[in-house]
Amino acid sequence: MRSKSFFLLLAVILFSSARLPAQGPSSFDVQGHRGCRGLMPENTIPAFLKALEIGVDTLELDVVVSRDRQLVVSHDPFFAADISLDRDGRPIPPEKQTEYNIFRMDYDEIRLFDVGSRGNPRFPDQQKMRVFKPLLADVFRETRKYIEKHGLKPVRFNIETKSTPAGDNLFQPPPDVFAKLLYDEIVRRKMQKLVSIQSFDVRTLQEFNKFKHRLPLVLLVENRDGVEKNIERLGFQPDVYSPNYLLVDQAAVDYCRRRAIKIIPWTVNEPEAMEKLKKLGIDGIISDYPDRAIRVFRGGN
Repeated sequence: MRSKSFFLLLAVILFSSARLPAQGPSSFDVQGHRGCRGLMPENTIPAFLKALEIGVDTLELDVVVSRDRQLVVSHDPFFAADISLDRDGRPIPPEKQTEYNIFRMDYDEIRLFDVGSRGNPRFPDQQKMRVFKPLLADVFRETRKYIEKHGLKPVRFNIETKSTPAGDNLFQPPPDVFAKLLYDEIVRRKMQKLVSIQSFDVRTLQEFNKFKHRLPLVLLVENRDGVEKNIERLGFQPDVYSPNYLLVDQAAVDYCRRRAIKIIPWTVNEPEAMEKLKKLGIDGIISDYPDRAIRVFRGGN
């Protein structure tokens, strides 16, 4: 007859296995950063549709708020000089880019700016085209149409609230207003089962944590304070911990695994870095080149 210690050990192993699931190809989350910024103009409809064609699991994107309270898909709350042309087709001077404040413009004006013809000097392979910043509702609609037309699996949306304390009422509404606008749009479009919310600003995540429909919440991190301190700052356990990939080590992965928190680093573009992270057992990856990520993590072509 086996001893009590044997059964105790068996129970520990089984419990650990339940809390520390192996990440196989089917559960690994490949996220296209701003659609697929390495290939198409960032945060635009063409970038999202290209990412769907590539085969991402999740579209990573950012939202800001316009003067007329529209949710605009944009990384910056202004028109960045390196990728934008003004409504008359002229380059925006870098020293004046923050004056092109989306929070001070109605969407009818915003859509006149071209954010694709210049390309992006950091991504020489990015296709150049005239294109404008879409509304979040446009992204939901156009991706759904593409998925239905091509018989693809449903895609998730990892939406970042572009918010900072210094930007309140200057580049974005206060966190409670921002969160409510986004939450209402997600519910109105019946997208709550397909959306997660991410932010560096813990205040918007704290607001989302209060709502009736509980969406997966993602803590974005770029500091070196460590997992424990960052989660303590948030005030509750997030569903996903998402640090800069250079901050990921085995200790961080193990900490998250013990607490059933997924760890999905950003923004990983080189295959060598992807291979190193693969060995650590991360749960997903955010990349400007999701085609590369699929090749590394799924052995795709």
